[in-house]
Amino acid sequence: MSTVYETIYILRPDLTDEQVELAIAKYQNILQEQGATDLEVQNRGKRRLAYEIKKHRDGVYVQFNYNGPGTAIAILERAMRLSEEVIRYLTIKQEVVTETADKVAVTA
Repeated sequence: MSTVYETIYILRPDLTDEQVELAIAKYQNILQEQGATDLEVQNRGKRRLAYEIKKHRDGVYVQFNYNGPGTAIAILERAMRLSEEVIRYLTIKQEVVTETADKVAVTA
């Protein structure tokens, strides 16, 4: 069964634009190989961090929204954890609201 997920990760600020694109493509391919669909990629650019992470004050934020199996998350996050370029990551499961359960019949 596929579920909607959102993964946000922060890349080191000293990466070139080309290295950032390669990193995005790498993680995008991992998700697609694991069966993720409807993959939306948003490169949010370099931003100031709220606090210092691994001696960095800035980071390149990237957001993925996708449908996929839960097993894909473990593989993606393992690749990010082992990577030198990713300084922080977070995956959340999105709540999908269906309107059919909210309809109520009115009787006179």
